[in-house]
Amino acid sequence: MKDKVKIVESWLKGWCLSREVFFPVQYRSGFNVFVGYEKQKERYVFPELNDDFFELARSIDEPWVYLKVCTSPDQFIGKIPERWQLQPQGYMMTCFHPMNFRKVRLADGYHLEFSQYNSTFVVTILSENGEQASIGRVSLVDGFAVYDRIITEKDHQRKGLATFLLKELEKIALSKGFSNNLLVATEEGKLLYETLGWKVYSLHTSVVIPS
Repeated sequence: MKDKVKIVESWLKGWCLSREVFFPVQYRSGFNVFVGYEKQKERYVFPELNDDFFELARSIDEPWVYLKVCTSPDQFIGKIPERWQLQPQGYMMTCFHPMNFRKVRLADGYHLEFSQYNSTFVVTILSENGEQASIGRVSLVDGFAVYDRIITEKDHQRKGLATFLLKELEKIALSKGFSNNLLVATEEGKLLYETLGWKVYSLHTSVVIPS
């Protein structure tokens, strides 16, 4: 369990670096992050489901505070107040070896830009007219490379941009000595990451009270 707590905390630190918010603080057996977004004021993240999660779910009634826990929703939906709304399923994933890239090249008509803030590195793929086609970030923390906000715009999908982007981000991480990779994927993203050698470490389930 100790390893799981470390992995969840390190992923959350990477998430905070990527989003430029303060690091998580311990909250009982989990972690709390003040996010400050209009539709995400705070987030509480629990490595395992226990009474701390249930007590918090019963005590909160304000909107846009997210509760996240590494378990299936079947384990707690129906046991928390109905005001909580289940969000699309997430998957915490790991890849503790170089990703399995086949030969990938950047599609014609695109070019790369690189930037950095704190220990977060950003790769952006731009089209010929300067439009952002794809973007992603990797934050280096606690010996882990934490990938975040890997996005390809709808008009530029199905061109291998996300795969190429991930390869460029991994190059940066490896050049800094980071080969243990973490992320939380959506259902759609999970399929891509699995083709690159990532494994599901844990379900990552979220609930929120909408306004």
